[in-house]
Amino acid sequence: MDDMATIWQEYHNQLLRFISSKVSDKEVAKDILHEVFIKIHTKIHTLEDPMKLKSWVYQITRNTIVDYYRSRQMHLDVPEWLEDESPLKNNAQVKEELSLCLGLLIAKLPEKYRQAIELSEMEGKTQQELAHIENISLSGAKSRVQRGRKMLQEMLFQCCELEISRYNEVISFELKDKNCKLER
Repeated sequence: MDDMATIWQEYHNQLLRFISSKVSDKEVAKDILHEVFIKIHTKIHTLEDPMKLKSWVYQITRNTIVDYYRSRQMHLDVPEWLEDESPLKNNAQVKEELSLCLGLLIAKLPEKYRQAIELSEMEGKTQQELAHIENISLSGAKSRVQRGRKMLQEMLFQCCELEISRYNEVISFELKDKNCKLER
């Protein structure tokens, strides 16, 4: 395992440039760099694979920059590039409700498109397998899946108001019209 002096020599300038590209104040960047090396020194024993030292060091650096912005959140918003996870990854209720809605809409598709969507999207069949099952050409199978998706998307947008995050995930949705007929 590299000692701290070697790590300092190898990564000092790289990390300072990286931090400076994310934090405009040079003195703050230097403070963050020193904090990063303190964390490296105190946590080096937790590094399981020495071959991953560089990515481990950069992850510590990134997290330290995030901590800096979070500590100043009253004055600054955390930049978009720092937010590493979607807040919705665990929003099971929205996903479950949307799944029920999509299931009802899929059932309303014309038979050949419904079958194509069910086989490819829900059962995980390849378009080649779909072509074989439906006894159509591969290009015909691809067309059915694409048209089915397009029809489903149009039906969903007609019926529901969707809020989509920058991660292209549905944050929330609600029926545009409470009388929207999602029944089979």
